[in-house]
Amino acid sequence: MLHMIKLCVGCDTVEELMAWRADTRVADAPWILRTRQTPKRSDDLRDGGSLFRVYKGFILSRQRILDVQAVGEGPARRCEVELDERVVLVAPTPRRAFQGWRYLDPSDAPPDLSAGLAEGEMPADLARRLREIGAW
Repeated sequence: MLHMIKLCVGCDTVEELMAWRADTRVADAPWILRTRQTPKRSDDLRDGGSLFRVYKGFILSRQRILDVQAVGEGPARRCEVELDERVVLVAPTPRRAFQGWRYLDPSDAPPDLSAGLAEGEMPADLARRLREIGAW
């Protein structure tokens, strides 16, 4: 198993990503992420991997990778990564900007946030803000 990490360009929050998806979704069409480079380790990504998204310097969400396919020929060749519709919030984790996508080892992946906050657990937005100022 292996994960992929990519900057979420055009959305500053997970909520903005979900609103964009709701506005652009076509019935019965899968959620496809298109990228220029096809991962050489696509089998490892399909084997339980997720796409982790970086928003304004923090990893905040992930989606399970369902399939990875190269499409087109020659200069028009691209990669399509099919994603699960379910977006899972993860513990806010700082990440520097980079171009394209990168592999993310499972040992470096941030843990999922629970669906409901248990007593004493911090809301994701507050945790992100505390990390931004270096207080947590």
